[in-house]
Amino acid sequence: MQTDIHKQIAENLTTTVLMFNKDFRLEYINPAGEMLFEISARRLKGLSIDELFLDVEKMIERVKKVVQNAQGFTERELQITLPDARTIDVDCVVTPINDPNIANALLIELIQMERHLRISREGNQLTQHELARTVIRGLAHEIKNPLGGLRGAAQLLEKELPNKALKEYTGIIIGEADRLQNLVDRMQGPTSLPQMETINIHQVLEHVRTLVTAEVSNNITLVRDYDPSIPDIFADQDQLIQAFLNIVRNATQAINETGEIILRTRTARQFTIGQTRHKLVLQVDIIDNGSGIAPELIKSIFYPMVTGRPEGTGLGLSIAQSLINQHGGLIECTSEPGQTRFTILLPL
Repeated sequence: MQTDIHKQIAENLTTTVLMFNKDFRLEYINPAGEMLFEISARRLKGLSIDELFLDVEKMIERVKKVVQNAQGFTERELQITLPDARTIDVDCVVTPINDPNIANALLIELIQMERHLRISREGNQLTQHELARTVIRGLAHEIKNPLGGLRGAAQLLEKELPNKALKEYTGIIIGEADRLQNLVDRMQGPTSLPQMETINIHQVLEHVRTLVTAEVSNNITLVRDYDPSIPDIFADQDQLIQAFLNIVRNATQAINETGEIILRTRTARQFTIGQTRHKLVLQVDIIDNGSGIAPELIKSIFYPMVTGRPEGTGLGLSIAQSLINQHGGLIECTSEPGQTRFTILLPL
């Protein structure tokens, strides 16, 4: 019973936990470790420590001495190479297991530094986005009041003008007031709560793909890379369609003439969004091979009125982020010339 509790604790940790036997072969790895190595526990089990960690001979020598000395150690900012040749930076904690039932067993914890930085960055992003929305709502209120008065005065003036030719000018005032009113409403983002229901994410993406395919030239290809095992999610279908449509349309505009947009779905276990950890998360990647986003814009790309295109309004991504935030999710972006990736994370 106690062993089951310990295993359950380890499987709910967000740090990687590995247990090795006396021959330094892997006996156990938790789900966070499977995510780190991007390999299933079944395939990893039985591998030697030398096969799991490449190019860290000195660290492995220290690990093997831990069993003899019965004294663990911590290695900070250790760079390790994984079996698939990926290099990551981790804090590594090595602990001998003092249990008479498990001879010479060894426990290794890996805390990925990038992950902590990502969680901190996401928390700041969510806070800043909410602050920006609060400021915009306040500004919208202050703008709408005089704007309504301006429009009303123009309408009254139009009724009193004896010359019909002069009414053209009051018409311009009314038209521009309406345009500004619409812009302010869009800047505020979604104002209604999501109408949640059980939906299939691939039906949403296929709807978006169909709409965008009809809008773009044949030189832009939309590629599907779906994981069919993903369960249905509880969400507002119309709001998700709007969010994904805004991002995919942005991707088509980033591609000059010929290019490719990939729609990819995956799941992640024991994943943290902002400050909340979820057992299972849906990850949708929208990847284009366009010119990329300017480095000076990447941190503020989700703010209203921020855009890299002269003709752009800078509202599409801000609205998309607000819609995904209402579902407890988050949108992240990384970009370099030839590959821009928007990652949408939603709790499952």
